[in-house]
Amino acid sequence: MNAEFINPFIAALRNVLSTMAQIELVSGKPQRKTAATAQGDVSGLIGMVGDDVKGSLSITFETSIALKVMQNMLGEQPEAINDDVADMVGEITNMICGGAKNELAKLGYNFGMATPVVVFGKDHTLSHTASGQRMIMPFASEHGKVFLEMCFDK
Repeated sequence: MNAEFINPFIAALRNVLSTMAQIELVSGKPQRKTAATAQGDVSGLIGMVGDDVKGSLSITFETSIALKVMQNMLGEQPEAINDDVADMVGEITNMICGGAKNELAKLGYNFGMATPVVVFGKDHTLSHTASGQRMIMPFASEHGKVFLEMCFDK
């Protein structure tokens, strides 16, 4: 995966959490990922298909930061991951993918987006739609960690 393609997703993630939830993220080091097990507790997974692109993206939150995002965005303070938090994670996943899609269209990459699927629970797994190499990038904040995972055939 090249930086030209990945950077719009990173920028969109940071922008959405900064503007919508007032949470600043510090980027970690990207790594290859081989296991299907998610690094956090609740994940939004979305597929993308176009003439030049086939892949998927997931955003995984640790419980602590997912609950803080819920509080900051909606003023609600659940004690645990619930259906409302899962809905919020799905919407955030959609916003991030949509933001990156707009930037990538300027570079000539056009694709459609599926409806996000949200999975939660300890040690849940993520099934990406593409068979390419998976990349995971951790982000840290004072409220917990977020993981951006991408897999593309391109």
